[in-house]
Amino acid sequence: MDDELDNFLNYLTVEKGASPHTIAAYASDLTQLIEFLGSGSSPAARQWRDVATEHLTRYVEDMDARGYSPATRARKIASVKSLFKFLRDEGVVDANPADRLRAPRAGRPLPRALSVMQVEQLLAAMASDRSVEGLRDIAMLELLYAAGLRVSELVGLGVGDVDLESATVRAFGKGGKERLVPLHDKAVAAVAVYQSRARPKLANGKSGDALFLNRRGGRMTRQAFWLRLRSGAARAGLEVHLTPHTLRHSFATHLLQGGANLRQVQEMLGHASIATTQIYTHLTNEHVRQEFDKAHPRAR
Repeated sequence: MDDELDNFLNYLTVEKGASPHTIAAYASDLTQLIEFLGSGSSPAARQWRDVATEHLTRYVEDMDARGYSPATRARKIASVKSLFKFLRDEGVVDANPADRLRAPRAGRPLPRALSVMQVEQLLAAMASDRSVEGLRDIAMLELLYAAGLRVSELVGLGVGDVDLESATVRAFGKGGKERLVPLHDKAVAAVAVYQSRARPKLANGKSGDALFLNRRGGRMTRQAFWLRLRSGAARAGLEVHLTPHTLRHSFATHLLQGGANLRQVQEMLGHASIATTQIYTHLTNEHVRQEFDKAHPRAR
């Protein structure tokens, strides 16, 4: 169980951009769940596949008995639901026993996004490294920001998924859903340089068709790219909590600020529902307010 929990916490850190405080809260909540599942308070469940709705119901009842506040119970239930959704998506469990757990709805925090200037600083800093790994990193960053990819989609790309001639990338999102996203010239150029100058030096007999490779010739991982991104942010002097998902948020926010249609952004992000994409309108509305306050004579 601990290994799957570690994978989940890594997913929250790298792909969802969760803060260290949030990760610590999830770790505490879910460690408590594991302890409960192995205790005499419930029929023991030694693997996540053994956990049934009955186990989780008793866990909630145990929280009630301990006198946890409604807010704390809601947070812990949300942690459990997030974990089992991840385990179901990863194929660790066949069904989600947390589906029927009910918790109060909480307000959704706004996603973090870099300014256009901050993105330019980051790109310039990472482009300054002309080593084999540097050429790979700038190609990954340009592609991530150009297409708004999830980091799992980025590291999962095959060589044939980026069509340099048509300037498009084929991404496979949640549930294996495929979408085609256009690329701008700079992203195409960065990938072309990487493919011609760097990938051949990294590839070996075990590389297969993976597009982005580590120094041992294996497929780049989410964690490895995140560490490279953090290093680039430090070189750029960006004092922000930066994850690959921040670039996805920035992609969406900058498109909407530039006048893109919400439905088009939804399609490029691969969101099943436009309601998920609409959260970015809050960020662009704030941008409009700031521009109004700076420009309107009566707002000064």
